[in-house]
Amino acid sequence: MTEPSYLDGIRESYDTVAADYAKNVKSPAELDPLSRSMLAAFAELVRSADRGPVADVGCGPGKVTAHLAGLGLSAFGIDVSPKMIELAREAHPDLRFAVGSMTALEIGDHELGGILAYYSTHHTPPELLPVVFAEFHRTLASGGQLMLVGRVGNAEHLRRTHTYGDPPASFESYRLPADRISELLEQAGLVVTARLLQAPEEDAKRTIASFMARKPE
Repeated sequence: MTEPSYLDGIRESYDTVAADYAKNVKSPAELDPLSRSMLAAFAELVRSADRGPVADVGCGPGKVTAHLAGLGLSAFGIDVSPKMIELAREAHPDLRFAVGSMTALEIGDHELGGILAYYSTHHTPPELLPVVFAEFHRTLASGGQLMLVGRVGNAEHLRRTHTYGDPPASFESYRLPADRISELLEQAGLVVTARLLQAPEEDAKRTIASFMARKPE
């Protein structure tokens, strides 16, 4: 499969800001109680199903991957940015990290007990989300769990150049309605089992949506 062209820009941008991103993005311990609780619930669901390891897709510098490992999961990270993977390996040498794209995961069919997509699908053009969600479905074992988290909106297309620090880097993001994301997950063959909408914090403008979904037995 030919790699989608938008990934070139995402890779270059995150390589540019990787060091500042790693310093400035919150660790899971610094998150709000609801966000921490959702991660804990995801970990419990995966442990109880016991269907395989967990892929943190779009793992960045590996902070959340390490958190999942601390919750008792066999977790590894994947990111399109080689620099992010380098930082993740340096920070967490006991965990496995690999460069890769969620549009074509180098993982066999039905291998994963869980997938975490934590603020990592919003750079995907909406027309390609079915490709990503199909990969999630393909790689999850029957009964496997997906947790997807991101900001939602009214089908917005955003462009930003200064996001994580001083080096200028261009980012394009998409904010879809929560109902549309649920619909796309269901169309991919995943069953949405829970959805949490959190009102924006004082310094934010958009609602955070957390989805739990399961691949049917």
